[in-house]
Amino acid sequence: MTPDQATLFGLLFFVFVFLIWGRWRYDLVAFVALLFALLTGVVPTEDAFSGFGHPATVIIALVLIISRGLSNSGVIELLARYVIDAGRKLAAHVAIMSGLAAGLSALMNNVAALALLMPLDLQAARKSKRSASLSLMPLSFASILGGMITLIGTPPNIIIAEFRGDALGAPYRMFDFAPVGLACAAVGVAFVALIGWRLLPADRKAKDSADALFELADYINEVRVADDSPIVGRQVRELDELAARNDVDIVGLVRRGRRVPGLARTTEIKAGDLLVIEASPDSLEEAIGTFGLEYVGKGLGQLKSDELELAELVISETSRLAGRSAMSVRLLYRYRVALVGISRQGERFRDKLRHVELQPGDVILLLGNKERLADVTGRLNLLPLADRGQRVIQRDKAWLAVGLFAAAIVAASLGIVYLPIALGCVAAAYAFFNIVPIRDIYSSVEWPVIVLLGSMIPIGSALQATGGTALIATGIVDLSSGFSPAIVLLLLVIVTMTLSDVMNNTATAVIAAPIAIEIAASLNVSPDPFLMGVAVAASCAFLTQIGHKNNTLIMGPGGYHFGDYWRMGLPLEILIVAVSVPTILLVWPL
Repeated sequence: MTPDQATLFGLLFFVFVFLIWGRWRYDLVAFVALLFALLTGVVPTEDAFSGFGHPATVIIALVLIISRGLSNSGVIELLARYVIDAGRKLAAHVAIMSGLAAGLSALMNNVAALALLMPLDLQAARKSKRSASLSLMPLSFASILGGMITLIGTPPNIIIAEFRGDALGAPYRMFDFAPVGLACAAVGVAFVALIGWRLLPADRKAKDSADALFELADYINEVRVADDSPIVGRQVRELDELAARNDVDIVGLVRRGRRVPGLARTTEIKAGDLLVIEASPDSLEEAIGTFGLEYVGKGLGQLKSDELELAELVISETSRLAGRSAMSVRLLYRYRVALVGISRQGERFRDKLRHVELQPGDVILLLGNKERLADVTGRLNLLPLADRGQRVIQRDKAWLAVGLFAAAIVAASLGIVYLPIALGCVAAAYAFFNIVPIRDIYSSVEWPVIVLLGSMIPIGSALQATGGTALIATGIVDLSSGFSPAIVLLLLVIVTMTLSDVMNNTATAVIAAPIAIEIAASLNVSPDPFLMGVAVAASCAFLTQIGHKNNTLIMGPGGYHFGDYWRMGLPLEILIVAVSVPTILLVWPL
């Protein structure tokens, strides 16, 4: 092993460890790794930022903008309204929603597809009085499966296509992924719809109402004791019976900006104190009336509207609140909405709520007027848990949005226009016709993903240039020495799928794609089966909530625990391996 190879393997180990740790955001980890590679000389200076101009990076950014346009047009939610019926049995509902999610994910980014359908699924759960945890995980898995069908459905496909273009002179086209992707999606969706949801823990199944979503992990709320509150002068412990009657739990008290030690059981309550209460939104409202409390912000005169509403929202990975606190973004002063509750797997916070660092998957409760809440949801890239209904804009431009997108896909598929150019024309047209307002163009792009990809591509190229990928490929071939290339393909799929469960799927594809090409070269066979194997495996991250953004998004609203994912995810991954490898060998012979 050469010094350059050792340096690059060390860097990849650093990326692997820190992505699993999750303390630093994945784009920062990748960018630091790129800087180190530049300083040590393993990545040439002239290639420093070549990843940001790579076609794969550009295509992913454009697909995200187009996904926003399809969302803004309202056509997808309009379709969903005709499909969803709360009166259906759970098995039928899961089957229909999963099929719809897979279909939409083939035409747009799979994260965007889930973001559109999740509020509708929650609404259906509430109407049918069942737990949404039974349908959210199948919905997430189906959206991931559907992304494998086309080039633009998921970032790994785009990356694999461009790596093939660099290696063989021609990238994969829009529907080259369809034969294998359709087979995997059809079998996978059938599994999650018929069997998968039944494998969830028994305590999830026992819930018979969508309200169970928040019984699993009620919000931790801070509310102010009003000057004329009847509890002024009483000790916290004296409120136990009344609190139980209102279905809330008083877990702390804040006075003069500091949390009183312990649970403040013997502390005498004063006007202006903040009570820390664990409760659902409905129970919180009852307690506020009973105890004479006020929402933080409203009582201080900062929220003056008489038409205040509560909104339940999920922190996405690309939200401006992810990794930050309400205080650091000045949520109340800048956006005129107040953070009044946080739900995170039943965790009780020692800090004041506005000082808590929010994480992707957290469900937060915001207070403000309707217009402010709608504005902050879009500006901070939050996901509403309630159906957005008539707030969907540009519905009259639905067919225009679909027509422009379809024309670009046809032109690119026929080779008339290079795909990034075709997608760029669609994005420009969406801006021109105000389907995606100009102010939303840049906010539509998941910049952490762009930075991750732009940083990892030069490292992946350097690994290939120094012979590092050839070294890994030789190791895999030697490990399967004496077996057929089909067994080597199976081993590559399993290793890549395992990596994708604990790493970002985009980073996994960047690392595994050149290894697939090297393995094919060493076996003197076509690289297409191995590239397709990496494309499938990098997308299929079902064992953890960190393997794919969609799994992170459903964790809070579904009340899932870390160990819930493997129950449905492990048999699904085994099934995908069993289906994908033979299909790949049939469609893309060695």
